[in-house]
Amino acid sequence: MTAYLSRKRALGKFYLFLIACNFLIFLYFPAMSIFGEEVEDERPVRGGIFRIKSLADSFRIQLDPVQSDSFIFISEQLYDGLVRLDKNLKIVPSLADYWMISSDGKKYTFFLKKGVRFHHGEEITATDVKFSLERLLDAEVDSPFSHYFISRIVGAAGFHEGIATEVSGIRAIDRYTMEIHWIRPYVPALYILSMPFCKILPRERILQQENKFFLKPSGTGPFKFDFWVRDNLLNEVGVRLIRNEGYYQKKPYLDALEFCPLYTLDHFVNGEIDCIPMLSERLRQPKYQIFHDGSLQTVFLGMSCSIPPLDDPVVRRAIHAGIDKKAVIDAVQEVRYLREVTNKFIPSRIPGFFTVDESSSFDREEATRLLEQAGYGGEREFPRLVLHMESPRTDFKHKFAREIRNQLETLGIEVNVNYFRSLDEVMESTTPYLILVQKMMRIPDPEDMIRPLFSSTSDSQLFGYKKFKIEDLLQSADVERSWSKRIKIFQQIEKILREDIPAIPLYSQQNRVAMQSRVRGVAVPQLGMYYLDTRKIWLER
Repeated sequence: MTAYLSRKRALGKFYLFLIACNFLIFLYFPAMSIFGEEVEDERPVRGGIFRIKSLADSFRIQLDPVQSDSFIFISEQLYDGLVRLDKNLKIVPSLADYWMISSDGKKYTFFLKKGVRFHHGEEITATDVKFSLERLLDAEVDSPFSHYFISRIVGAAGFHEGIATEVSGIRAIDRYTMEIHWIRPYVPALYILSMPFCKILPRERILQQENKFFLKPSGTGPFKFDFWVRDNLLNEVGVRLIRNEGYYQKKPYLDALEFCPLYTLDHFVNGEIDCIPMLSERLRQPKYQIFHDGSLQTVFLGMSCSIPPLDDPVVRRAIHAGIDKKAVIDAVQEVRYLREVTNKFIPSRIPGFFTVDESSSFDREEATRLLEQAGYGGEREFPRLVLHMESPRTDFKHKFAREIRNQLETLGIEVNVNYFRSLDEVMESTTPYLILVQKMMRIPDPEDMIRPLFSSTSDSQLFGYKKFKIEDLLQSADVERSWSKRIKIFQQIEKILREDIPAIPLYSQQNRVAMQSRVRGVAVPQLGMYYLDTRKIWLER
C-alpha cells in the first residue's frame, strides 16, 4: 500500500507539472491553443465552384488564344506557354523546364518538361511548340499578334507571305528540345512568349478537327473545358471549366470555374456568384472584398501634331498646362474604376520604371503665358479644335467632352465634338484636333506603349507626330542586349515626350472588382484581373 501511495503521489506531481507546462504554453503561445482552429480553418481546402462575371458585358464564343476577341482569362486557364510571368512580372518556367540563350543573343533553346500531357492525354512535344508559333504567323489564321514576330524571327516573313512552307527560325531539334532564331538580339523575347497569344496547342488534334477544335479545345492548363453555359434559348453565354486532375504542376483547389458576362449584381448580392466588377456603390460593404487590379492602362488626350497650331510644341505644352486632370477624373468618376492622375507616358509599374513626381501639372497662368508666347491672345484668336471620340456615344464620353470643352474655353479655345466610326475619318482630317485614346499594354515592356502611339512608322499612330530622335532610340532599343541599358533608352524617350507633349497623359485606370468574403488565396496580378491565378484560389467552407 505504501508503495502504491508513493507512486500515486509521484503521478500527481507529474500531472501538476504537465498542467503547469500547458498553462505556460497557453500564456506564451496562444496561437497554438485557443487560435488553433482558426489556423486550421485558414488552410486551403479543395472543392467548390468559382463563379465569375467577366469585365466585359457580352460573351464571345472564341477560345482561340491567337485571336484578339478571345478572353485572356479563359486562355490562361486552358493553355500554357513556354514561360509565364509571376506576380512581380518576372519570367518563370512553364512548359519549358529551362532555356539557354546563345552568346550572340540570337538563339533561344528551350528544353521542355517531359511527361506533360494535353487534356485529351497526348504528350506535348517540340513539334507542338513549332506548330503553335507557326500558326500564330500563318496569314490564313490572321492573328493580329503576328507582328510581334514577323520582322524578328528568321524566316517568319517568308512564311507569312506564303513563300515558305515553314518558319526556318523555329526548329524542333528533338522530342523535347526546340529553338527560336532571331534576326537580331531581342531582349523582350521572353516577355512576348509569356503572353496569351503564345499558348501551345496540340498539332495533330487541330489538323484533324480544324475549326471544330475550339468548340471543345484541349490544352495543358490547370483547367479543362467542360461545357458551354447556355441561357433559356440555348445561346452560349459563358463557359464552365473543370480542374485538370493530370496537371503537371500543383493542381488547383477549385473543382470548377464558371465564367459568364451575363451574371448580374443581384446574383452577387444573393451569394450565387463569387466575383464581379464593382458595378454599384452597394458593394462598398465590409462583408465584401474589394480589389483593384494592376492593369497597365493609360488614358491620353492626343493632339494633331502635324496640323497648325498644334504642330507647335509650345502650344501643346500650353494645352497640357491648361488641363486640370484631377477635375477630369472627378467629372467621369465611376465606381468600377480606380483612376489616378499621371504625368507619365510609360507606366511606372513596368520593371525598371519608377514613380516620378505625379503632382499636378495644371497651371492656368502658365498655360496663358505659353499661348501668348506662341502668338495667341488679344486680337489673334485660337483656331477651333475638334475633339474626336470613337462611336457610340456614352455617358462617360459626354461627361469627358463637357469637362474638356469647359476647361479649354477658359483659355479662349473652342472645341467641337465628333464621334467617329472609322479611324480613317481622323487620319484624313485637315482640321486641328484632339483625340481620346485609351492604351492598355499587353506586354510589360515600354516598347508596347511607345511604338504603337509615338513612332511615325506605326500604322496606328493617330497624332501625326514625327521625331527622328525617337526613331533612332527605338532602333537602338531593338538591338540593345542589356535590359538595364534598354530601359535607359526608353527613359530618354519618356523625357523627349514630356518635353514635346504629342499627347497628354491624363490618368491611369485600373479595374475594381468585388469578391465574396468566402474567396481566399487571391493574388492581384500586375497585368490585370484577366490574369487572375485561379490555381491558388479556394473557397472557405
